[in-house]
Amino acid sequence: MPVYQRRTRVDAPLEAVWEFHSDISGLEALTPGWMNLEIEGVRGPDGEETPDELVAGTEIEMAMQPFGVGPRQRWTSRILDRDENETTAWFRDDMVGGPFSRWVHTHRFTADGDETLVEDRVEYQLPFGPLGGVAGVFGDIGFEPMFRDRHRRTKQLLE
Repeated sequence: MPVYQRRTRVDAPLEAVWEFHSDISGLEALTPGWMNLEIEGVRGPDGEETPDELVAGTEIEMAMQPFGVGPRQRWTSRILDRDENETTAWFRDDMVGGPFSRWVHTHRFTADGDETLVEDRVEYQLPFGPLGGVAGVFGDIGFEPMFRDRHRRTKQLLE
């Protein structure tokens, strides 16, 4: 299965970076405008609408229309698990009913003095069976501009 990874050093403490990524406003701020993201609903594990924190069991219903072309792509992102301590924090989400056959995204944050290492790791599988498997090796080409922009925005907003 193809894997995409990106790491960036942010001149901000772990607590600030973690808090930013633990809220739906962080997702909205980091998604490039050309993706045309719409958050259609957020539901906590207890059914609460718009919870304060994205904890395990939270589901985010969203739609995107990259570059405004084609039909809107809808899916649900589900927070599978998360953990934090004094030096590291992370959460993992997957995509339910979206454009990928498989999408598991791990967001990891590691304190390094007063700075934080931000790491994204995406395990993915494109649809269309074997044909999608062959095309999957080119996923980095599609993911790189989006994640480069996300990491640039993280630095811009938190430094």
